[in-house]
Amino acid sequence: MSELKLSYPGYVCAPYLHNHESVTLKDSWMSSDNIESLYFVTGTFSSESKPYFSDSSNHYILAKFKDSKFIEDELSKHNQEKTSFVFNIKDELFQREVLGQTNFVTVYYLEYGEYDEDLQQVADILLKRDKISIGGLGHMSTFCTTPSKFTFPYSENIVVIEVASEKGHQSVKKYCDQTKRDVNRKGLTMTNLLSLSILEKLK
Repeated sequence: MSELKLSYPGYVCAPYLHNHESVTLKDSWMSSDNIESLYFVTGTFSSESKPYFSDSSNHYILAKFKDSKFIEDELSKHNQEKTSFVFNIKDELFQREVLGQTNFVTVYYLEYGEYDEDLQQVADILLKRDKISIGGLGHMSTFCTTPSKFTFPYSENIVVIEVASEKGHQSVKKYCDQTKRDVNRKGLTMTNLLSLSILEKLK
């Protein structure tokens, strides 16, 4: 019997390499009902996560999707030599209206945080930050034609936040860094995995 795979909403981040595969994905997602929004972004990996993803790209297509099964099928068909990331959101902590357009999406991982009260503390801190429009907890899967040398050990403890602000990316990154410090002061270890600066909204 084949294992039934659960499907989740979430985010997909595929390298934009100006090749057939990345252009095909972009065109497919532009017309897909499964894609809520689509952006052209710059990706910056933290020094902690870089060793795991040494084949990372600078430019990505970032899509917010409703159903992960379709995304994973497409990435399997259009696999590339640089890693694509799927962040499935198992628990949406909150979603709210904030002033400004989404211009930054940051992905963190918790090194510890198995207990509900830990996750509740993270949610409470994120809620206090008035520029964060969406916060979610989930897991990560990756697609790449060349397997990574090292297995990323925190794939099950992913935190994704969307930030809306009229300020520049550098200013928003500092805002996110401060949010991370607030979480870490509570004794939880939340580390930046990937920061995505939105350059252009495609859909």
